[in-house]
Amino acid sequence: MIKYEQKEIILHIENLSVTYDNKTIIQDINLQEKDTVREGITQGQCIAFLGRSGRGKSTLFKAMTGLVTPTTGSVLIPDFSKPAINGSQPAKYVHEGDVGFVDQKYTLFRHKTVFQTLNFALRNSKLSKKEKEDKILSYLNDWGLYAFKDQYPNELSGGQRQRTAIIEQLLCSGFYMVMDEPFSGLDVGNIQNVKSAFDLISKSHELNTVIFSTHDIELAVELADSIYVLGYPKLENGNFANYGTIIKNFDLKKMGLAWNDEFTKDHLDVVKEIKLAMLNS
Repeated sequence: MIKYEQKEIILHIENLSVTYDNKTIIQDINLQEKDTVREGITQGQCIAFLGRSGRGKSTLFKAMTGLVTPTTGSVLIPDFSKPAINGSQPAKYVHEGDVGFVDQKYTLFRHKTVFQTLNFALRNSKLSKKEKEDKILSYLNDWGLYAFKDQYPNELSGGQRQRTAIIEQLLCSGFYMVMDEPFSGLDVGNIQNVKSAFDLISKSHELNTVIFSTHDIELAVELADSIYVLGYPKLENGNFANYGTIIKNFDLKKMGLAWNDEFTKDHLDVVKEIKLAMLNS
C-alpha cells in the first residue's frame, strides 16, 4: 500500500441536477474529492468518469466547467484569490474559466502560433512580460514543444495540438483540467502521449487535478486514483430512472491500486466490477 494523506477539499459537488426543456439529464450528483499528498513527491489528482452513452457524462462536465448552470445544487472549488481561514481556503462556485476544458478537437486559434496562443492565455495574469515569457518557455520545454513555438496549429501533429491545448487551459484556468474522451480514436502511440501528458500535469503541482471520461475501462483503472460510474439508478418499482447519477465510486487509493507500475489481477477485478455496474445501469 502506497502511503498518502488527504488534505483539504478540492472539489465538492452537492445535489447537482441539470434539466433541459423539462427533461432531467443528471440528478442527485454528490461527490467530494480531497488534495492527495504523498511524501517526497508532487502528486496531483486523476479522476475518471465512466458510463454508457447517454448517461450524462458530457452534461456533468459542462456543469463542472461552468458552461451550463445547474438546475439544482452546486459545484464548489477552493477560492485561491482569498486568504485562508484557519488553514483552509474559502470555497467558491465554479464559473466559466475556473476549470480548463479540452475537447476532442483540441481547438486552437488558427491565426496564432503556439507561443502567441499561450501568451494570450496569460492575458489576465498579473505577471510581467518577462515572467510570462519565462513561464511559457518553461512549459514548452517540459512538454517537448519548444521547437514548435513559432508554428501554427495546421503545422502541428494531433499530439502537439493536444499538448498546446492542455497548456493553454492550465495557464488560464489554474489547477483543474476536464478532458472529454481524450483517448477516443487514438492509436497506441498517441494514447501513450496522452498518458504522458496526464503525468506531466500531475507532477507540475500537487493541486493539479485531471478529470476525464473514457469508454476504455482498463485505461481508467490504470490512470485514475478515483473512478465514478454514471448510470440510470434503479427505482423502488424495479424500473430504471431516465436520468444519470453516480451509481458507484471506486477509491483506488484506499484499495491500494493507485499509482502502481503494474496492472495486476486486482486491477482486472475492478475492471470486471465496473463493467457489471455499467451493464446493470
